[in-house]
Amino acid sequence: MTSQTHARAHRRFAPVRNRSILRRLLDMAATRRQRLHLARLDDHLLRDIGISRDAAEHEASKPVWDAPAHWTK
Repeated sequence: MTSQTHARAHRRFAPVRNRSILRRLLDMAATRRQRLHLARLDDHLLRDIGISRDAAEHEASKPVWDAPAHWTK
């Protein structure tokens, strides 16, 4: 792994406390957009990805700060 690749990987998986406020806000906005898109998928597409309508709606209703750590960059 080159030093540049290592630096990118470190930034990508840096703990939340080390990220800027702007980066956190952008991540939360992206999370909200993705959850809204998930809620808008039709039942056929949800079946294709193995998610029930109830699970999609439950995920979409979560607040933006309630995201698994591996979702953050």
